[in-house]
Parts: sequence; structure tokens; C-alpha cells
Amino acid sequence: MKRMLVVVGLLLMVPAYTRLVAGDLTEERCSTLITELQPGNDALWRTIPWKLSVLEARAAAFKQDKPIFIWAMDGHPLGCT
Repeated sequence: MKRMLVVVGLLLMVPAYTRLVAGDLTEERCSTLITELQPGNDALWRTIPWKLSVLEARAAAFKQDKPIFIWAMDGHPLGCT
């Protein structure tokens, strides 16, 4: 019973804590955050000539005598499957 009261008390504190930590998210602050979190144009992964088609990638790899790197995933992008 005591454990249940502690759990319920902690769960009731979560909304108040998130408001305290998050503060007021204004439109201006949101725009600033979006700009700051975007990767720059000088990011190295932007210099790679990515191919969406396996056949195109295979042909390009054959011409350049390079291997193919395949990035494939199944499920939620954050791993929450």
C-alpha cells in the first residue's frame, strides 16, 4: 500500500515538473530551436551521393569499384518497437 501511494504521488508530480522545466515555449523560441537543431550544409553526410535505388547503387559501385553500404531498418526510428 505504501509503495502504491509513492507511485501515485510521483505520477501526480510529473505534469507539474514538466511545466516547470519546459517553461513557456513561444513561437519565437520554437523557431530559434528549430534553426539551432538543423544540421548545417557542411555536414559530411551531405557530401555522399546517396542512392535510393539498389540497382542505381549497384551500377555506381561497379563503375567506381567500391562497396555498397545499405542502411535499412524495421520499426520505430527511435528503436521503440
